[in-house]
Amino acid sequence: MLLLALICSPLSLRAQSGAQDKPDTPRAKEEHPGTVTLQGPYVPITGKERLRWFVSQTIGPPSLFVGVLSAGIATARDKPFEYGPGWEGFGKRYGIRLSGVSTGNAMNAGLGALWGEDPRYFTATGRPFGARVRNIVTYTFMARRPDGHLAPAYARYIATPGNNFLSNAWRADSEATNSEALKRTGIGFAGRMGANAFREFWPDVKRMITHRKSDPD
Repeated sequence: MLLLALICSPLSLRAQSGAQDKPDTPRAKEEHPGTVTLQGPYVPITGKERLRWFVSQTIGPPSLFVGVLSAGIATARDKPFEYGPGWEGFGKRYGIRLSGVSTGNAMNAGLGALWGEDPRYFTATGRPFGARVRNIVTYTFMARRPDGHLAPAYARYIATPGNNFLSNAWRADSEATNSEALKRTGIGFAGRMGANAFREFWPDVKRMITHRKSDPD
């Protein structure tokens, strides 16, 4: 809870004093929470935007969908076996994932607020395909600072392994091990890269689908 409180704390606002809205300052346009297309110079993330990122990444439709899919697959495989089959087992697996996701996102947003790390993904729309792929990889491991430059995403480096090792305290014995936590950490970064790819290319796919539907036969 302390980390979550930091998201909108006065310290966070002081660290991002340059993020105050100005009438003549171009703003970053959020295509949807967590995905940004720059329209003019970079303006640091505000406390309100940081909180919105936390909420969307934790209980937004994409996160909830992935949670249902993940818990469903794990229930079908009966992994971990301690949770059992059926809806009860599904509920336990879903709850465990949600607790880990919320803890990790709170750590990411809260710690990053201390030094102004921006957790959002910035698209490379309009650039060549290769550049967009590099952008996906870059924002998996890097993040913007208040002056707009890219730097290692230290809050993410702490939050991703941190929440996976911390969750060993309430996970079933068969998955509450250091090796399992390391696997989940790797999956976490791979999942981040996959989510970035979706954010980068889904608008293009959506436009193609809409265009085809609007074409006369």
